[in-house]
Amino acid sequence: MDTDQHISRRSRIAILWRGDAASRQEATAQNSRFVRVFEALAASGIDAFPVVYDEAVADLVRDQLLTMDGVLVWVDPIHQGKTRATLDPLLREVAAKGPMKRSWVSAHPEIILKMGVKDVLYRTRHLGWGADTHRYATADAFRAEFPPRLRAAGPRVLKQNRGNGGQGVWKVEALPNADATVRVLHALRGSQPEEMPLEAFMARCEPYFGWGGCIIDQAFQPRLPEGMIRCYVSGTKVAGFGHQLIKALIPPPPEGPDSPQAQPGPRIMHGPDAAQFQTLRRLMEDEWIPQLMATLAIDEASLPVIWDADFLYGPRDADGADTYVLCEINASSCFAIPDEAPAAIARTVSDRIGRNMESDAGR
Repeated sequence: MDTDQHISRRSRIAILWRGDAASRQEATAQNSRFVRVFEALAASGIDAFPVVYDEAVADLVRDQLLTMDGVLVWVDPIHQGKTRATLDPLLREVAAKGPMKRSWVSAHPEIILKMGVKDVLYRTRHLGWGADTHRYATADAFRAEFPPRLRAAGPRVLKQNRGNGGQGVWKVEALPNADATVRVLHALRGSQPEEMPLEAFMARCEPYFGWGGCIIDQAFQPRLPEGMIRCYVSGTKVAGFGHQLIKALIPPPPEGPDSPQAQPGPRIMHGPDAAQFQTLRRLMEDEWIPQLMATLAIDEASLPVIWDADFLYGPRDADGADTYVLCEINASSCFAIPDEAPAAIARTVSDRIGRNMESDAGR
């Protein structure tokens, strides 16, 4: 059944991103980076409105959102020292109090806390995308368990639970013939390898427990230089792929971390039908996404309208085929997106509005 026919009026959707007072005054659908999303929603009969968020105008943003049928949110967990500590309660309130109490938020803060944090790597380690993954819930557990694991298992990657842009992600390797000394490399762009006592490095990481609640520990993947595959998903359906030769956690060249040679390659975008990624697409749609939903107790209607899963190449299997290791899920601010993604977003939004209308009619 075509859900569009159940929409008795043009629905109103907010597209929200972080900005400042000046950009809030100047923001339009046409001058935003989301212009193609606005266009796709309009083509589906949905009115979309730009809403620029800053903590200083949180009350005004709340008033705007309470007039909407839904909101699509693009706000990073950490941006220039600002977090979502004020935004997330606001979005929870909007989801509970919107028009006819059926407004929805994508991605809802509760869904982000389930799938858009590094803890998802531990909770889903049993899936086919899993790797050697551990979780430290306290600083005491970190101090007790990480040193012997590092010595026994080789290079590790530590990740704070909430972050973006490489913040709080470290490659750690023990130095041979140097008791309790490690070489560490931050994934943040421009970082240089450092050698220091393991105790000092662990002390540097302990604030992550206050912000994110835990630290996730994965085995370093040696095929990292072959690039990262970003699988874009709208709801439960793959909307495209991006492949990028990343430089994070790879020591910079002799020319230095700011040199052209140290910069990541462009992310090459592909549609969902790209031949080289069909195995990954099948695994995602047929196995991993349903298993993710079951593991995290997320229903289809609650999945983000746009999200992505970042994969590294794992060890080749017995037949020489690629395997894939999940290194992150992005649900807070998934952008840039493939050319095919705006239409996929519009289809998912239209479907969810239609389902809400059907639900209201059945009450």
